[in-house]
Amino acid sequence: MKLPVTSYGDSGTPVVVLHGLFGSGRNWMTAARRLSGDHRVFAFDLRNHGTSPHTGSMTYPEMAGDVRETIESLGAGPVALVGHSMGGKTAMLTALGHPEVVERLVVVDAAPVGYRPAFVEYARAMRTADLSNVQRRADVDAQLAGAVQSPGTRAFLLQNLILDDQGARWRPNLPVIEAALPAISGWPAPAGARYDGPTLFIYGGKSDYVQQDHRATIASYFPQVRYAEVPEAGHWVHAERLDDFLAVLTPFLA
Repeated sequence: MKLPVTSYGDSGTPVVVLHGLFGSGRNWMTAARRLSGDHRVFAFDLRNHGTSPHTGSMTYPEMAGDVRETIESLGAGPVALVGHSMGGKTAMLTALGHPEVVERLVVVDAAPVGYRPAFVEYARAMRTADLSNVQRRADVDAQLAGAVQSPGTRAFLLQNLILDDQGARWRPNLPVIEAALPAISGWPAPAGARYDGPTLFIYGGKSDYVQQDHRATIASYFPQVRYAEVPEAGHWVHAERLDDFLAVLTPFLA
């Protein structure tokens, strides 16, 4: 499936960025604009997110296939492929399964391992919120507060709320995302797969998504791997510490 794309910059080597769960290409806007002086940057909306079509299933092989098809449709490949969290796992599987479209790989705060299913409460709280008489985002923020304690996380989730003359509704396909969360938290573990291109794993020093005991598994898939820690960042590395993130990303892209 071809994905919606927002592009930044007119020239330079191509970079594709992939967002995480409940995100969209818009999450990369500031970083993409900073990179666009030297690169053509393409921000994708992964299936069931952002402005992408709603589909009945959402697996990593399907998402990797979408990314490959979209890169090929742009005529831009091979690209530097950058993905955060769910987008990082999608980027990894794209590189492993379709290396012809990936010149180099950047994975942001994710590892090729299964994690304990998370964010189920977030998806359920969003899906079950009463939107019938909503006039302001604050009305929905109050409904999410019981399941989503962090105001910053609620603000991030509320970026997915559409408020217009047709009323309030969610942009993502919440029922399918909620059903897919066990698979999204997992990893399909492609047997014998390997990507031999340059690979950089960037992780937050305050996050536990990329751990020391993950490194042998990472190296088995990505033998040319390098690591860069952003010490003061948590899981949303590029949002929390953009300057520090770009300081390690930019030289690798060059």
